[in-house]
Amino acid sequence: MNNLVKTGEKYMKKKLKVLGISVLSLILVLIIGVGMIFKGEIRTLISFKQLNEHPFYEMTYHADYNLDEFLINGAATDDELVSFVTKQILKGVSFDVNPDGACSTFIATNLEDENLFGRNFDYVHSIGLIVRTQPKNGYKSISLVNLNHLGLSLENMPTKNLINRIVTLAAPYAPLDGMNEKGLAIGVLVIQDGKVHQNTGKVPITTTSAIRMVLDKAATVDEAIELLKNYDMNSSGETGYHFQIADASGNTAVVEYINNEMHVLTKEEGYTAATNFVLYNNMNSANNPLNNMAGMGGNPMQNILLQSLLNGGGNGMNMCGNGGGGMC
Repeated sequence: MNNLVKTGEKYMKKKLKVLGISVLSLILVLIIGVGMIFKGEIRTLISFKQLNEHPFYEMTYHADYNLDEFLINGAATDDELVSFVTKQILKGVSFDVNPDGACSTFIATNLEDENLFGRNFDYVHSIGLIVRTQPKNGYKSISLVNLNHLGLSLENMPTKNLINRIVTLAAPYAPLDGMNEKGLAIGVLVIQDGKVHQNTGKVPITTTSAIRMVLDKAATVDEAIELLKNYDMNSSGETGYHFQIADASGNTAVVEYINNEMHVLTKEEGYTAATNFVLYNNMNSANNPLNNMAGMGGNPMQNILLQSLLNGGGNGMNMCGNGGGGMC
């Protein structure tokens, strides 16, 4: 009888041991599987690091943020953009998006005859993030994101917990400016008028997702303008915006949407800088420091903007680019 009990105990121990090994093996397989499926996202989160005490961060994006899939149906509202990003990128983690901010942009040429794109970000103290992207079907680029626009803040830092870290994976769809490997640069600026909701039957796109599209798909100002013409523009944050776009050749244009119509203001017409006033048809001419920009070469205002950037104007989210096709 005792032998039978001992034999039974040995059998149960052996069975439990085998079961334990099987469970551990299953867990290991699951961990490896998850690691393989989310390899790009994990590498991206690991790359997230703080650059200074501002705080300012940088991140290299190794995952696929599915821009080509997004451009099939687009998004007419911030909620639709958030829904796409939450489902396709954040795997169910929700976030808020609320872009805003007053800014200045300009182009200039330095003493080495290189074309520069300058930009400052006049806003409350914010969390800045440099995002480096390298899409399979697009151009490499760097862009600047205000993480406050993704629901993060100095009181709710991106490093506070894992959920906040995951939210930073939405950054490719929230750029305020950037430059790609071809030297194509774009910046967005708030304007008093210009809130737009086009509905002409084209694929809808929002302000920040339009910047991502231009950085990934356009090599020149002309290409960027043609891209934008193919989509119905919709204001992010229910605010009016305009874009300044520049390329490696020194060409530039300001794109505005007034009364739901797209207007392109060219370098040939004298438009080489932009602030927070509508340029089209001198709509804000009484208040606009750039109201005499067309035809005057832009030099006085460019000097003011350049001095502002050199002195650290705004909250420090400044960007300049090498017109030779490089990226800073």
